[in-house]
Amino acid sequence: MYWRRVPKWKDVSQEQFISYQWTMSNTVNSESYLCNFLNTTLPNILTPSSDPLLRHIKTKDHFIQDAMNAFAAAPMAIRLTPHILSVVDWTAPLDDPVRRQFIPLASSFVTDHPKLTLDSLHEKQDSPVPGLVHRYPDKALFLATSICPVYCRFCTRSYAVGGNTKLVTKTPQKPSRRRWQVVFEHIEKTPALSDIVVSGGDTFYLTPQNIMEIGNRLLSIDHIKRIRFASKGLAVAPGRILDPSDDWTKALVSLSNKARGMGKHVCLHTHFNHPSEISWITKKAARYLFENNIIVRNQSVLLKGVNDSVETMGKLIRDLADMNIQPYYVYQCDLVRGIEDLRTPLSTILNLEQHLRGTIAGFMMPSFVVDLPGGGGKRLAASYDSYDAASGVSTFKAPGLPGEKAQKVYKYYDPRKRDDETIAALEGSV
Repeated sequence: MYWRRVPKWKDVSQEQFISYQWTMSNTVNSESYLCNFLNTTLPNILTPSSDPLLRHIKTKDHFIQDAMNAFAAAPMAIRLTPHILSVVDWTAPLDDPVRRQFIPLASSFVTDHPKLTLDSLHEKQDSPVPGLVHRYPDKALFLATSICPVYCRFCTRSYAVGGNTKLVTKTPQKPSRRRWQVVFEHIEKTPALSDIVVSGGDTFYLTPQNIMEIGNRLLSIDHIKRIRFASKGLAVAPGRILDPSDDWTKALVSLSNKARGMGKHVCLHTHFNHPSEISWITKKAARYLFENNIIVRNQSVLLKGVNDSVETMGKLIRDLADMNIQPYYVYQCDLVRGIEDLRTPLSTILNLEQHLRGTIAGFMMPSFVVDLPGGGGKRLAASYDSYDAASGVSTFKAPGLPGEKAQKVYKYYDPRKRDDETIAALEGSV
């Protein structure tokens, strides 16, 4: 019972922990709630960090203050499920890869590269109607909601997802039948579309009735052949998949079976970034989906200090494959504000693919991609036209896109390098 390592949940039963209602009631979603959680969970003296920028954080109180300072300058609000909080190693939180994804520390922040924005992929410019990103000729992204079960620090949709922060006033896409109707009408009158990704936010935050309503409406459109429901739920609240009192999974299974009978395709796309996120409940939930013929694919984001080593990424890919989850994409981190400490240079993703390809069965090998800034879409990282590692600038083209986009040159910018003098000063002061 891995959650019992957290003092607050030491007496929680398996039945309670799997309950989605219990998960929602115990999700940490405010600064005061997080402070209380950290105060009761962290040891008084922390294991030292290997990061020079964090070595001065030695006590629980210092950690909490640094985290609060970080959230004051972060683009994403606080929302953390019991599962995610339970898989963090709280005896050594400074270097924990799960903590790094969800709880920022101000001391680790690096000044943003000047090219970072809140909407680096230009999704709003590629939206013919609110909540539908139509970038590729035959595929569109339906943003059904702007709420997630957790809020990732590195969210590419930080302009819309979650509540307002001190740094960002959001432009949310709240669940609304009136808004959805406009999206459905656009899809219906666009016969070139055959593939719809239903995302947000996160479809885990839609009710089972919403899932059925959206799925059935899309299946009723003759030219829509494939529907992908995007959700991090399996990674951050896997108990819901097994909760007999919750109908979300039943709705997904029902739609998948209906689609198969129509010769169409409904699947689940999820989001794991590190092997530590996978628990025995995760494995059981993935097995349940597999037994019920749900195709599950995973999309990871490459993050510094989380999964940027060959060993870690290789283990993640193999662990996913063992759960019958197809490793689909590994994304280069987008040019999003406030996360410069998590970004890696293009050379890192190129090195990972070079060393992993050929060591894993080809059908379980993900594509290592860059989602091009400016709305150029996904391109294989290794397909760059030029890459100057010294300046940190790589260029790409997307000749398959329509119109002017096919002619553009898209640039990806490596993260700023840390100031060696600042790091030396910090190390000298410890």
